[in-house]
Amino acid sequence: MNVINVMWAGGSPYASVHKVHQQILSFADSGASINTWLLQGKATGCIGDIGKYREWHLPHRLLKGRHVWAVLKRWMQARLRKAVAASGAQVLLLDGIGVARMLLPALVDLDDIRVIVIFHGVTRLRASDRALLRAFPSSRLALVAVSRTLATDLQEDLNLSVMALRSALEPTNFCSRLLSRDAARRELAINEPNVKVMGAVGRLVADKGFDYLLEAFSTALKEQSDLRLVIVGEGPDRLVLERQIRRHGLESKVMLPGHRNGLDRCYRAFDWLLIPSREEGLGLVLQEAVMAGVPVLVSDLTVFREQLGDAGFYAAAGDQRGWAQAIARCASLDAKQVSESQFRALSPEAAWQRFSLESRLLLSSKPASGRQ
Repeated sequence: MNVINVMWAGGSPYASVHKVHQQILSFADSGASINTWLLQGKATGCIGDIGKYREWHLPHRLLKGRHVWAVLKRWMQARLRKAVAASGAQVLLLDGIGVARMLLPALVDLDDIRVIVIFHGVTRLRASDRALLRAFPSSRLALVAVSRTLATDLQEDLNLSVMALRSALEPTNFCSRLLSRDAARRELAINEPNVKVMGAVGRLVADKGFDYLLEAFSTALKEQSDLRLVIVGEGPDRLVLERQIRRHGLESKVMLPGHRNGLDRCYRAFDWLLIPSREEGLGLVLQEAVMAGVPVLVSDLTVFREQLGDAGFYAAAGDQRGWAQAIARCASLDAKQVSESQFRALSPEAAWQRFSLESRLLLSSKPASGRQ
């Protein structure tokens, strides 16, 4: 089997997307040839080993396809169609609706190609997207979402079958690479030994909720002065967050260390992980923290309750006062007891076995029926 893994772009902002695709592709047939195409960005910016690759260097305006770029987009789609046909690919794994907009029109008459579109997060579909997905031959198209919550929402929007393939991590391998608490803190340059460190991980963008998290943390500090907050990630909102930190005088209490390669080894640097997302497709960092033995406080989103149920600690997304109270409360709890309860709820081994089985079926089966 020849599989092409078509990604939107490389680089740390897409780390979780790369990780999910690599996990799925690890269950391809042992003799499968896998190639990764990047429509934008460079392979050197990808997370992990993507194997054989091709960089297309498409301008962002071409991908949008507006005005004169619409003509160039059709020309590029013809090039992509020719390249796919020449590749001998049997399966294409596409990264979300943005890549599907570019590729599906070029693939509609390639009868030997099966297409799998992976939805990683909340997706605002256009009427043209719905028409595109409905028009593509259903016997050759599988729509897949990384959580049951996301799959349900997409299915209701599209009136098409969407498979729920909840992403999971192989627990033994993941845990074997974890650093100890002290080593992880050294890695993140956390030099105060007797403080409680609240961690947060993700792109510095509005959807991740780090703006109101800083406000809530500033309030919680009035009750728990030994708290520190470390937000690991990079993104366009860095300057906004830095201004907030200065405005509240939090320079000695909050760190923004940027993106860190190998961050998934460092979770034990944190006493708690905070996930204040306003919306989320899955939140892979939740799974990583819980497997590392770190309890999580998360936004009260359906996708997080899907994973943790009654073992989760929740605060309403965007509620600064509620988050401040929850942070102060969590800081006073027995973190080990909470993390053990959350680990049992997440059940990483069972989740990984389910993900493994469904990934194999996805890659080897015809997707006409879909699965929920």
